[in-house]
Amino acid sequence: MDKLIEIVQTITGMGASAILPIIITILGLVFRMKLGDAVKAGLTVGVGFIGLTLVVGLLNTSLDPAVAYYSKMGSGFTITDIGWPAVGAASWMAPFAGLAIPIGLVLNLLLVRLKLTKTLNVDIWNYMHFLVPGALAYFIFDNFFIGLAVTVVLSVLALFVGDWVAPIWQEYYGLEGTTCTTIIHTGWTFVVAWLMNKIIDLIPGLNKLDISLEGVNKRIGVMGEPVIIGTIVGVLLGLLTRQGITEIIPMGMGVAGVMVLMPRVVSVLMDGLSPIGKAAKDFMQKQMGEDADLNIGMDVALGLGDPTTTTVTVISIPLVMLCALALPGVKTFPIGILMSIIYMSVMTVMASKGNLLRSIITTVLFCVIILYLGGYVAPGATEMLNGAGVGLKGQGTDFVLTGPWSILMYWLSTIFG
Repeated sequence: MDKLIEIVQTITGMGASAILPIIITILGLVFRMKLGDAVKAGLTVGVGFIGLTLVVGLLNTSLDPAVAYYSKMGSGFTITDIGWPAVGAASWMAPFAGLAIPIGLVLNLLLVRLKLTKTLNVDIWNYMHFLVPGALAYFIFDNFFIGLAVTVVLSVLALFVGDWVAPIWQEYYGLEGTTCTTIIHTGWTFVVAWLMNKIIDLIPGLNKLDISLEGVNKRIGVMGEPVIIGTIVGVLLGLLTRQGITEIIPMGMGVAGVMVLMPRVVSVLMDGLSPIGKAAKDFMQKQMGEDADLNIGMDVALGLGDPTTTTVTVISIPLVMLCALALPGVKTFPIGILMSIIYMSVMTVMASKGNLLRSIITTVLFCVIILYLGGYVAPGATEMLNGAGVGLKGQGTDFVLTGPWSILMYWLSTIFG
């Protein structure tokens, strides 16, 4: 088992930009693509993900001065928001981690073959989102089989949720032949944002406001271009957080760069995925009939090509920090959460159908919910993290541990533990 875990960790440790070219190439060959075309598609997807990583890094760097400004204002917070990278790494310490991916892949292929799902999840990198709740269950219940069962059930649930969101995902983002299988976002962020939009539909006045970047662009011309909006938003954030001119200008240019570059790197990624999607569809129809269809399950980051997601992210970050400072009973200052807001915005924007105002409202409110739930689950999260050898001083928590499945398990442990 230890050897299997070591092999899986070695593979996943290479990162999405290294794993995906291998997986996409193999899938291309399975779907009867020529070797050269399959390799080209795989490498193009890898290059696309490298671009995504670099652009997200640029956004984080551009916003660092604002984050530092608000961090200095915070005091009295007793729970550390450690961020998803540390939690994800800790989840691999669960003894069943090496079994999770092969079992999940076999079940996925079986369910596709039986026509019970149209989603083929190739996002091996994000098996972390199944493992984290599984590891939580293992450490709080001290039971190997409960932990493994939670992990496998979530990997299967992600397929059916992927089927559900696929039409909405493809219609809004134009990502034909794909769906999202990042379960913490499809089965949690999107669901909450969808419900919030239903509530907004009932609020007179607010339900009539439809503000989109496209609409802004039409009304104010060149001032509505993504590069201009990005610069203005970055500069305003710098002014709001009392930065010097040497910080304000790089912040403005950094956000502008993200607004312009993000759609382009996503288009590179899609250049690699499109031939795979077509080959998969043709193959499935030959094998299973004309009514057969297949969607490639991918990371939520695939939706970052929409400029609205970046705009929502940049505006939401300071608002979330202000909420943490102002609201009663918040024990966690949102530092790790900030790394996830850009991915949350993919779902909140999709649920709001590009309405900028609704997207900001739902993103901020969702983060407020996360702040409170993160505090609630912190004792269980801390037990998991310390059991995995993280060695926290005090309590720790993270967004990926606030999904309804994790909250349910922690609640059950408080009753039966």
